[in-house]
Amino acid sequence: MAETQTPRYHAIEQALRQRIRDLPAHTALPSESRLSAEFGVSRMTARGAVTRLVNAGLVYRMSGRGTFVAPPPSNRRADSLIRFTEQMRRSGRTATSRLLGTDTRAATEAERTDLRPGKNGVIEIRRIRLADATPIAVETAVFSATLSRLLDTDLSVSLHTQLARLGRVPTSGHATVTAESATVTDADLLDIPAGSAVLVERRLINDQHGHPLERTESRYAAERYRLDVVFDVDQT
Repeated sequence: MAETQTPRYHAIEQALRQRIRDLPAHTALPSESRLSAEFGVSRMTARGAVTRLVNAGLVYRMSGRGTFVAPPPSNRRADSLIRFTEQMRRSGRTATSRLLGTDTRAATEAERTDLRPGKNGVIEIRRIRLADATPIAVETAVFSATLSRLLDTDLSVSLHTQLARLGRVPTSGHATVTAESATVTDADLLDIPAGSAVLVERRLINDQHGHPLERTESRYAAERYRLDVVFDVDQT
């Protein structure tokens, strides 16, 4: 039986995968013309290998500038919610937050339904969540104004840690995840092209007593964040 020959683009892809494992994020890859000369293939074959890496999320292209090593994506299981800080620590990255602003205001109808703040209104905290200084998500968290003491704490660290210190421990909840196009604001804050994909997660979290605690919208740069799904196969 004749031995099956590995396609050249696949061999180049595997060689580049090995190479970029040791390169810092945002390091430039050689141009397609340099890759074609290095591996002795056409530019089309070199482009095909790089395109496979782009599709795998390992590198990204910037028009007119070239191809660069992508930051490692931040994965989280869809059936669990761990603190962003802890999630980044587990993936070997350093989490930070940049405060965009806070507000104390009247609750919207949806917030009244979900948080049941009564006549107290709500507080809103808007932050950018970063991993190794790379923006991952724009987060808007809303709480009953009875938790106004939260605004006096350090908002650059985990809000869940601060809530626990105030006696309200985030314990359970539910979320929905949708795909949307990045708005102009998303693009500016996350340093991504307007119209590119964002994962939008909307959560309602309860405290240790089962009382509504937090209503949050997180808008993740899709190329930098992934949800892993664990499931059973329905046999019916």
